[in-house]
Amino acid sequence: MKQILLITDGCSNVGVSPVIAAAEAHSAGITVNVIGVIDQGDLGLLGSEEIQEIASAGGGMSRIVNTGELSQTVQMMTRRTVSQTIQHAVSKELEHLFGHNQLEQLPPPQRADVVQVIDQMSETASLRVALLIDASASMKPKLPSVREAIRDLMLSLKSRAGRSELAVFHFPASVNGNDELAMDLNWTMELANLDKMLYKINMKGTTPTGPALLRTVQIVAGETYSQNAKDGMLSDYVV
Repeated sequence: MKQILLITDGCSNVGVSPVIAAAEAHSAGITVNVIGVIDQGDLGLLGSEEIQEIASAGGGMSRIVNTGELSQTVQMMTRRTVSQTIQHAVSKELEHLFGHNQLEQLPPPQRADVVQVIDQMSETASLRVALLIDASASMKPKLPSVREAIRDLMLSLKSRAGRSELAVFHFPASVNGNDELAMDLNWTMELANLDKMLYKINMKGTTPTGPALLRTVQIVAGETYSQNAKDGMLSDYVV
Protein backbone atom coordinates (compact mmCIF):
# COMPACT_ATOMS: atom_id res chain seq x y z
CA MET A 1 0.00 0.00 0.00
CA LYS A 2 1.20 3.50 -0.83
CA GLN A 3 0.45 6.80 0.85
CA ILE A 4 1.45 10.44 0.52
CA LEU A 5 1.04 12.65 3.59
CA LEU A 6 1.17 16.36 2.79
CA ILE A 7 1.97 18.71 5.69
CA THR A 8 1.30 22.37 4.91
CA ASP A 9 0.10 25.63 6.43
CA GLY A 10 -1.14 27.57 3.45
CA CYS A 11 -2.49 27.80 -0.05
CA SER A 12 -0.64 26.75 -3.20
CA ASN A 13 0.17 29.59 -5.58
CA VAL A 14 2.38 28.15 -8.34
CA GLY A 15 1.88 25.58 -11.08
CA VAL A 16 -0.43 22.61 -11.47
CA SER A 17 -3.44 22.42 -9.15
CA PRO A 18 -2.76 20.18 -6.14
CA VAL A 19 -6.30 18.83 -6.47
CA ILE A 20 -5.49 17.59 -9.98
CA ALA A 21 -2.24 16.08 -8.69
CA ALA A 22 -4.09 14.34 -5.83
CA ALA A 23 -6.60 12.89 -8.29
CA GLU A 24 -3.68 11.57 -10.34
CA ALA A 25 -2.35 9.90 -7.19
CA HIS A 26 -5.70 8.30 -6.41
CA SER A 27 -5.99 6.92 -9.93
CA ALA A 28 -2.54 5.34 -9.47
CA GLY A 29 -3.62 3.62 -6.24
CA ILE A 30 -1.89 6.11 -3.93
CA THR A 31 -3.83 7.67 -1.05
CA VAL A 32 -3.20 11.35 -0.29
CA ASN A 33 -3.75 12.58 3.27
CA VAL A 34 -3.33 16.25 4.21
CA ILE A 35 -2.55 17.93 7.52
CA GLY A 36 -2.90 21.68 7.88
CA VAL A 37 -0.59 22.97 10.65
CA ILE A 38 -1.39 26.11 12.63
CA ASP A 39 0.35 27.77 15.55
CA GLN A 40 -1.96 30.68 16.25
CA GLY A 41 -5.12 31.66 14.41
CA ASP A 42 -6.19 29.50 11.49
CA LEU A 43 -5.46 28.72 7.86
CA GLY A 44 -8.22 30.91 6.52
CA LEU A 45 -11.12 29.83 4.36
CA LEU A 46 -9.11 29.27 1.16
CA GLY A 47 -6.42 27.24 2.90
CA SER A 48 -8.95 25.06 4.71
CA GLU A 49 -10.96 24.44 1.54
CA GLU A 50 -7.86 23.53 -0.46
CA ILE A 51 -6.75 21.02 2.20
CA GLN A 52 -10.15 19.33 2.15
CA GLU A 53 -10.29 19.28 -1.66
CA ILE A 54 -6.80 17.77 -1.99
CA ALA A 55 -7.60 14.99 0.48
CA SER A 56 -10.98 14.31 -1.12
CA ALA A 57 -9.46 14.05 -4.61
CA GLY A 58 -6.71 11.81 -3.23
CA GLY A 59 -9.11 9.44 -1.46
CA GLY A 60 -7.67 10.37 1.91
CA MET A 61 -8.32 12.32 5.10
CA SER A 62 -7.67 15.92 6.10
CA ARG A 63 -7.07 17.44 9.52
CA ILE A 64 -6.18 20.91 10.77
CA VAL A 65 -4.07 20.73 13.93
CA ASN A 66 -1.70 22.76 16.05
CA THR A 67 1.96 21.81 16.26
CA GLY A 68 1.47 19.89 19.51
CA GLU A 69 -0.98 17.54 17.81
CA LEU A 70 1.06 16.95 14.65
CA SER A 71 2.95 13.80 15.65
CA GLN A 72 -0.13 11.98 16.90
CA THR A 73 -2.14 12.99 13.83
CA VAL A 74 0.54 11.77 11.41
CA GLN A 75 0.56 8.33 13.05
CA MET A 76 -3.24 8.15 13.25
CA MET A 77 -3.72 9.03 9.59
CA THR A 78 -1.09 6.56 8.41
CA ARG A 79 -2.51 3.59 10.30
CA ARG A 80 -6.16 4.48 9.65
CA THR A 81 -5.51 4.72 5.92
CA VAL A 82 -4.01 1.21 5.94
CA SER A 83 -7.06 -0.13 7.77
CA GLN A 84 -9.52 1.67 5.47
CA THR A 85 -7.72 0.39 2.36
CA ILE A 86 -7.98 -3.17 3.60
CA GLN A 87 -11.61 -2.72 4.64
CA HIS A 88 -12.41 -1.45 1.15
CA ALA A 89 -10.84 -4.57 -0.38
CA VAL A 90 -12.73 -6.77 2.08
CA SER A 91 -16.00 -5.02 1.22
CA LYS A 92 -15.49 -5.85 -2.45
CA GLU A 93 -14.88 -9.48 -1.53
CA LEU A 94 -18.04 -9.55 0.62
CA GLU A 95 -20.03 -8.13 -2.29
CA HIS A 96 -18.67 -10.88 -4.52
CA LEU A 97 -19.37 -13.68 -2.03
CA PHE A 98 -22.59 -12.61 -0.35
CA GLY A 99 -24.17 -9.96 -2.58
CA HIS A 100 -23.63 -7.19 -0.01
CA ASN A 101 -20.66 -5.36 1.48
CA GLN A 102 -21.93 -4.80 5.01
CA LEU A 103 -19.83 -6.47 7.67
CA GLU A 104 -22.66 -6.01 10.16
CA GLN A 105 -24.90 -8.33 8.14
CA LEU A 106 -22.61 -11.31 8.64
CA PRO A 107 -23.35 -13.83 11.41
CA PRO A 108 -21.29 -13.04 14.54
CA PRO A 109 -18.73 -15.88 14.07
CA GLN A 110 -18.02 -14.90 10.45
CA ARG A 111 -17.92 -11.22 11.38
CA ALA A 112 -15.31 -11.93 14.06
CA ASP A 113 -13.19 -13.88 11.56
CA VAL A 114 -13.31 -11.03 9.02
CA VAL A 115 -12.39 -8.43 11.66
CA GLN A 116 -9.44 -10.58 12.71
CA VAL A 117 -8.25 -10.82 9.10
CA ILE A 118 -8.50 -7.03 8.71
CA ASP A 119 -6.46 -6.49 11.88
CA GLN A 120 -3.80 -8.98 10.81
CA MET A 121 -3.49 -7.54 7.33
CA SER A 122 -3.23 -4.01 8.74
CA GLU A 123 -0.10 -5.05 10.60
CA THR A 124 1.46 -7.33 7.99
CA ALA A 125 0.78 -5.58 4.65
CA SER A 126 3.73 -3.82 3.00
CA LEU A 127 3.54 -0.05 3.30
CA ARG A 128 5.26 2.95 1.74
CA VAL A 129 4.66 6.43 3.14
CA ALA A 130 5.98 9.61 1.50
CA LEU A 131 5.95 12.70 3.72
CA LEU A 132 5.70 15.87 1.64
CA ILE A 133 6.62 18.94 3.70
CA ASP A 134 5.65 22.50 2.79
CA ALA A 135 8.85 24.51 3.35
CA SER A 136 7.47 27.94 2.51
CA ALA A 137 8.62 30.74 4.82
CA SER A 138 5.70 30.53 7.27
CA MET A 139 6.52 26.89 8.08
CA LYS A 140 9.98 27.62 9.52
CA PRO A 141 8.94 27.82 13.23
CA LYS A 142 6.97 24.56 12.82
CA LEU A 143 9.86 22.44 11.52
CA PRO A 144 10.94 21.16 14.98
CA SER A 145 7.46 19.67 15.36
CA VAL A 146 7.73 18.21 11.84
CA ARG A 147 11.03 16.52 12.73
CA GLU A 148 9.50 15.10 15.90
CA ALA A 149 6.55 13.78 13.88
CA ILE A 150 8.94 12.08 11.42
CA ARG A 151 10.83 10.39 14.25
CA ASP A 152 7.64 9.19 15.95
CA LEU A 153 6.20 7.91 12.67
CA MET A 154 9.37 5.93 11.97
CA LEU A 155 9.21 4.33 15.41
CA SER A 156 5.53 3.52 14.89
CA LEU A 157 6.14 1.95 11.48
CA LYS A 158 9.09 -0.07 12.77
CA SER A 159 6.72 -1.73 15.25
CA ARG A 160 4.60 -3.16 12.41
CA ALA A 161 5.12 -6.78 11.39
CA GLY A 162 4.96 -5.93 7.68
CA ARG A 163 7.62 -4.19 5.61
CA SER A 164 7.39 -0.41 6.03
CA GLU A 165 9.37 2.32 4.29
CA LEU A 166 9.40 6.09 4.64
CA ALA A 167 10.64 8.85 2.33
CA VAL A 168 10.67 12.57 3.07
CA PHE A 169 10.45 15.42 0.56
CA HIS A 170 10.10 19.18 0.89
CA PHE A 171 9.04 21.97 -1.42
CA PRO A 172 9.95 24.35 -2.92
CA ALA A 173 13.52 23.24 -3.56
CA SER A 174 14.53 26.45 -5.35
CA VAL A 175 13.09 29.65 -6.70
CA ASN A 176 13.25 28.51 -10.34
CA GLY A 177 10.51 26.44 -11.93
CA ASN A 178 12.64 23.34 -12.44
CA ASP A 179 13.26 22.52 -8.78
CA GLU A 180 9.89 22.32 -7.07
CA LEU A 181 10.81 19.24 -5.01
CA ALA A 182 13.79 18.08 -2.95
CA MET A 183 14.31 14.65 -1.38
CA ASP A 184 15.49 14.75 2.24
CA LEU A 185 15.28 11.03 2.96
CA ASN A 186 15.18 8.16 0.47
CA TRP A 187 13.09 5.06 1.18
CA THR A 188 14.31 3.72 4.51
CA MET A 189 13.38 2.95 8.11
CA GLU A 190 16.67 4.12 9.61
CA LEU A 191 16.73 7.03 12.06
CA ALA A 192 20.31 8.09 11.25
CA ASN A 193 20.82 11.82 10.56
CA LEU A 194 17.18 12.59 11.34
CA ASP A 195 18.16 15.45 13.66
CA LYS A 196 19.91 17.16 10.74
CA MET A 197 16.97 16.69 8.40
CA LEU A 198 15.30 19.85 7.11
CA TYR A 199 17.98 22.14 8.58
CA LYS A 200 19.38 22.62 5.07
CA ILE A 201 16.08 24.03 3.82
CA ASN A 202 16.31 27.53 2.41
CA MET A 203 12.80 28.88 2.94
CA LYS A 204 11.16 30.34 -0.16
CA GLY A 205 8.13 32.57 -0.60
CA THR A 206 6.28 30.51 -3.24
CA THR A 207 4.19 27.43 -2.49
CA PRO A 208 4.21 25.04 -5.48
CA THR A 209 2.12 22.36 -3.77
CA GLY A 210 0.70 20.94 -6.99
CA PRO A 211 3.97 20.43 -8.88
CA ALA A 212 5.63 18.98 -5.76
CA LEU A 213 2.73 16.63 -5.14
CA LEU A 214 2.70 15.49 -8.76
CA ARG A 215 6.44 14.70 -8.66
CA THR A 216 5.96 12.81 -5.40
CA VAL A 217 3.17 10.78 -7.01
CA GLN A 218 5.51 9.83 -9.84
CA ILE A 219 8.25 8.80 -7.38
CA VAL A 220 5.92 6.79 -5.16
CA ALA A 221 4.50 5.11 -8.25
CA GLY A 222 7.99 3.88 -9.07
CA GLU A 223 9.85 6.52 -11.04
CA THR A 224 13.43 7.44 -10.16
CA TYR A 225 13.79 10.71 -8.30
CA SER A 226 15.06 13.57 -10.43
CA GLN A 227 15.13 17.15 -9.23
CA ASN A 228 14.88 18.42 -12.82
CA ALA A 229 11.68 16.58 -13.73
CA LYS A 230 8.88 18.52 -15.40
CA ASP A 231 5.16 18.58 -14.70
CA GLY A 232 4.44 16.71 -17.94
CA MET A 233 1.06 16.84 -19.66
CA LEU A 234 -0.73 17.89 -16.46
CA SER A 235 1.14 21.19 -16.48
CA ASP A 236 -1.73 22.65 -18.52
CA TYR A 237 -3.92 22.47 -15.42
CA VAL A 238 -2.57 25.44 -13.49
CA VAL A 239 -3.74 27.33 -10.41
